[in-house]
Amino acid sequence: MYQVHVVENGLQAKEKIDSLGFSKENVYLFAHDKDRSEHLTEATHTEEVGMGEQGLLSSLGNVFKSRGDELRSKMESLGLTKQEAAQYETELDKGRVVLVATDDVTH
Repeated sequence: MYQVHVVENGLQAKEKIDSLGFSKENVYLFAHDKDRSEHLTEATHTEEVGMGEQGLLSSLGNVFKSRGDELRSKMESLGLTKQEAAQYETELDKGRVVLVATDDVTH
Protein backbone atom coordinates (compact mmCIF):
# COMPACT_ATOMS: atom_id res chain seq x y z
CA MET A 1 0.00 0.00 0.00
CA TYR A 2 1.22 3.49 -0.77
CA GLN A 3 0.16 7.12 -0.70
CA VAL A 4 1.25 9.75 -3.19
CA HIS A 5 1.14 13.48 -2.55
CA VAL A 6 2.15 16.39 -4.76
CA VAL A 7 3.54 19.46 -2.99
CA GLU A 8 5.06 22.72 -4.15
CA ASN A 9 8.23 22.89 -2.05
CA GLY A 10 10.35 21.47 0.73
CA LEU A 11 8.38 23.13 3.53
CA GLN A 12 5.13 21.59 2.31
CA ALA A 13 6.91 18.25 1.91
CA LYS A 14 8.13 18.34 5.52
CA GLU A 15 4.66 19.26 6.80
CA LYS A 16 3.07 16.44 4.79
CA ILE A 17 5.68 13.90 5.95
CA ASP A 18 5.07 14.86 9.58
CA SER A 19 1.30 14.41 9.16
CA LEU A 20 1.39 11.03 7.39
CA GLY A 21 2.31 8.71 10.23
CA PHE A 22 4.71 6.69 8.04
CA SER A 23 8.26 5.95 9.15
CA LYS A 24 10.67 8.26 7.30
CA GLU A 25 12.47 5.14 6.08
CA ASN A 26 9.34 4.46 4.00
CA VAL A 27 8.97 7.95 2.52
CA TYR A 28 10.55 8.91 -0.81
CA LEU A 29 10.72 12.37 -2.37
CA PHE A 30 11.07 13.02 -6.08
CA ALA A 31 12.00 16.25 -7.85
CA HIS A 32 12.91 16.59 -11.51
CA ASP A 33 16.19 18.32 -10.70
CA LYS A 34 18.60 15.74 -9.27
CA ASP A 35 20.31 18.22 -6.92
CA ARG A 36 16.97 19.42 -5.57
CA SER A 37 15.86 15.85 -5.04
CA GLU A 38 19.03 15.00 -3.10
CA HIS A 39 18.77 18.19 -1.03
CA LEU A 40 15.13 17.52 -0.11
CA THR A 41 15.90 13.91 0.80
CA GLU A 42 18.72 15.01 3.11
CA ALA A 43 16.74 17.88 4.66
CA THR A 44 13.70 15.71 5.42
CA HIS A 45 15.68 12.60 6.46
CA THR A 46 13.73 10.46 4.00
CA GLU A 47 15.01 7.65 1.82
CA GLU A 48 16.42 7.36 -1.68
CA VAL A 49 15.16 4.69 -4.04
CA GLY A 50 18.09 2.33 -4.45
CA MET A 51 18.95 -1.25 -5.20
CA GLY A 52 16.83 -2.56 -2.34
CA GLU A 53 13.72 -1.13 -3.93
CA GLN A 54 14.63 -1.49 -7.60
CA GLY A 55 16.91 -4.46 -7.82
CA LEU A 56 20.38 -4.51 -9.34
CA LEU A 57 19.45 -4.54 -13.03
CA SER A 58 16.98 -1.66 -12.79
CA SER A 59 19.43 0.40 -10.72
CA LEU A 60 22.18 -0.13 -13.26
CA GLY A 61 19.79 0.52 -16.14
CA ASN A 62 18.90 3.92 -14.74
CA VAL A 63 22.44 5.10 -15.49
CA PHE A 64 21.56 5.06 -19.19
CA LYS A 65 18.04 6.51 -18.95
CA SER A 66 16.85 10.10 -19.23
CA ARG A 67 15.94 11.75 -15.93
CA GLY A 68 12.22 11.35 -16.67
CA ASP A 69 12.62 7.64 -17.46
CA GLU A 70 14.71 7.17 -14.32
CA LEU A 71 12.10 8.87 -12.12
CA ARG A 72 9.23 6.85 -13.59
CA SER A 73 11.21 3.64 -13.09
CA LYS A 74 11.89 4.51 -9.45
CA MET A 75 8.24 5.34 -8.78
CA GLU A 76 7.17 2.05 -10.39
CA SER A 77 9.61 0.18 -8.12
CA LEU A 78 7.62 1.58 -5.17
CA GLY A 79 4.38 0.11 -6.52
CA LEU A 80 2.96 2.82 -8.78
CA THR A 81 1.58 1.72 -12.13
CA LYS A 82 3.22 2.94 -15.35
CA GLN A 83 0.28 5.31 -15.86
CA GLU A 84 0.52 6.71 -12.33
CA ALA A 85 4.28 7.16 -12.63
CA ALA A 86 3.82 9.03 -15.92
CA GLN A 87 1.12 11.23 -14.38
CA TYR A 88 3.30 12.16 -11.42
CA GLU A 89 6.33 12.71 -13.64
CA THR A 90 4.36 15.46 -15.41
CA GLU A 91 3.90 17.10 -12.00
CA LEU A 92 7.69 16.99 -11.59
CA ASP A 93 8.02 18.70 -14.98
CA LYS A 94 6.01 21.59 -13.50
CA GLY A 95 8.56 22.03 -10.69
CA ARG A 96 6.52 20.26 -8.03
CA VAL A 97 7.71 17.63 -5.58
CA VAL A 98 6.17 14.16 -5.46
CA LEU A 99 6.15 12.35 -2.14
CA VAL A 100 5.56 8.58 -2.03
CA ALA A 101 4.94 6.91 1.32
CA THR A 102 4.78 3.14 1.38
CA ASP A 103 4.52 0.44 4.00
CA ASP A 104 6.07 -2.17 1.71
CA VAL A 105 9.01 -1.60 -0.65
CA THR A 106 9.50 -5.22 -1.68
CA HIS A 107 7.29 -5.19 -4.79
